[in-house]
Amino acid sequence: MAAYGEICMAAAMARKGSPVRARSWAWPDSSREARNWRAAPSAEAKLAGMRGCSAILAALALALLPARAIAAPQDLAATHAYIQANYQLARAMVARIGPAQAKIERLNGNLSRACPHIGIGSPETEASQPVAHEVAAALWSVAYGTAAGPIRTFVQTARPLLWSNGRITGIAQRYARSLHEMASLPLPDLCKHVRSWKASGFQVIPSAAVNLANRVDAIELTPVPPRLLAPYVRGADASLLTHTQRLETKLEENEFIVGQTDWIQVLETLGLNE
Repeated sequence: MAAYGEICMAAAMARKGSPVRARSWAWPDSSREARNWRAAPSAEAKLAGMRGCSAILAALALALLPARAIAAPQDLAATHAYIQANYQLARAMVARIGPAQAKIERLNGNLSRACPHIGIGSPETEASQPVAHEVAAALWSVAYGTAAGPIRTFVQTARPLLWSNGRITGIAQRYARSLHEMASLPLPDLCKHVRSWKASGFQVIPSAAVNLANRVDAIELTPVPPRLLAPYVRGADASLLTHTQRLETKLEENEFIVGQTDWIQVLETLGLNE
């Protein structure tokens, strides 16, 4: 099982998304017979042939148009709404990095007063990992809970969005659900759970701790990859999409670097192993 820093990195990699291949278009017939078409001598046949040739040329021209030129209005509207909402969310979350960090430090201070080193003597085994993961979940509860308002606004915007490409719709809706899950994570009673675990001789981890760790492990924060949105991006949304990616990178770096440090500090406060 991964440590908190590794969990954060996994979330960061998920948020970046994986490269998506460009769509392959089906081209009109380019056989020799089609290229060497010759009209029959009659006027009727010639007219029919001209119409057939026009149809072929029209189909070819349509295929040659860039994808952005033939996007459906529904796709354009959904993409615009998604990009705007995701940008506002990224801005809000970056602005809350400081306040979230202050809350995490207060949490660690409270733990140091309530149950310092309560987990001293705990085993450093695979079986003990749910406890360490619960600590990570506690930190995420604080961090994403701090941004619960902006996340709620994004979810309300993103959930109803529909694209003609079902894959985009699915990713957007899963992303909205995952953000809602992160923002609604309960803050676990770490002192109580570690104390209970210790009372069992470090044999039985409280079910609440195991359930929360499993719940967090199942969450995947994967926004819609920009390359999937590219055919439907218009005007200023292109620069907004790029700016959003920069903001998300800042969040990922903070979550990994600072988050790992926070996780280690809380584990040390509780006397737990990584």
